[in-house]
Amino acid sequence: MSTIDDRTGKTSTRAGFLAIELDGAGWDGKKFRSTEGFASLTEAVLAAESAGFHVATFADSPAAGRANALQRAAYAGPVTRTIALVPEVDTVYTEPFHVSTQLASLDYVSGGRAGWIATAAESPEAAAAVGRDTVSGTALAQEAAAAIEVSRRLWDSWEDDAVIRDVTTGGYIDADKLHYVDYETPAGFGAPYSVKGPSIIPRPLQGQLPILAPASIVGAGQVPADAVDAVLVTAPTPELLAAEIRDVRHRLGAAVAIIGELDVVLDARGQDAVERATEPASGRARYVGSAADLVDFLEPLLTEADGVRLHPASLAVELDELARWVLPELRRRGALRAPVQDGTFRDLLGLPRPASRYAHPSTTAGN
Repeated sequence: MSTIDDRTGKTSTRAGFLAIELDGAGWDGKKFRSTEGFASLTEAVLAAESAGFHVATFADSPAAGRANALQRAAYAGPVTRTIALVPEVDTVYTEPFHVSTQLASLDYVSGGRAGWIATAAESPEAAAAVGRDTVSGTALAQEAAAAIEVSRRLWDSWEDDAVIRDVTTGGYIDADKLHYVDYETPAGFGAPYSVKGPSIIPRPLQGQLPILAPASIVGAGQVPADAVDAVLVTAPTPELLAAEIRDVRHRLGAAVAIIGELDVVLDARGQDAVERATEPASGRARYVGSAADLVDFLEPLLTEADGVRLHPASLAVELDELARWVLPELRRRGALRAPVQDGTFRDLLGLPRPASRYAHPSTTAGN
């Protein structure tokens, strides 16, 4: 995509990245109870990494026998090297303190490749499970904004050098480098709460995990644009997706990365894509056709968006076609960047590692 470098004011062009949704793969981490074709989550995420995908995402919804999205991402962390692991985690019916610490742990087990898709959906079932009234309307974005702010403060509540491991004194941490976050929800909040802190987990390897959110809840009067690092953009049809991406970029500015959302159904294994496109529409743009035509569609789209997240109709079937034909050709054309081994998710998004907001200026030099 073409961007304006904030430091030089010059226009630069860099290749985009691709993410893939792994919903369903290896629900229990061992035996896959579906027809997707992968025996385990390990097999599925390694296949996506081997294909050259930059990001694997994990949807979260109640399903019998399935670990939640964050647990599945954590399971995948130690077995992968390059692919970023980004689970959906609800911001409405979860405890922000526990969410922040679990995401920080994910960053450690993945070596700095963790992210967070912050979701906020109306869910009577989730509300009943935790004994809350159902949240709806504008209150959803309010809940999301509060949960994101709490998590960011908690990640900063340990300075980077708070852990000293001083053998001579037996000291593990420097208590002066742990900070209270002292967060209280704003006036008029539906179910008010406060968080004192500090966190119970040292600062994440990335300092701050990149946070993604649907573009529909980011902007004026909702989740502030500067609270997130990337937004997920959808449109009713593939033809409208590029225009919607341009509109969102104009609305939110260049500081937020844009990721297009695309369902994919490909000609595969002797079956026409149209014949395979039997699932009900998801509300996202859906591409139905050949791998070659998908390359032609994605190449210009990756000049509009920083990245595109693909939602395959069948993980094993589409991933095979994507790995053999789509990603190699996009790389050959220069539209897709190469994965970086041992890089962080912030590196992929072009984000510097931030200093803790609570650190004394003298302690952040060189970070």
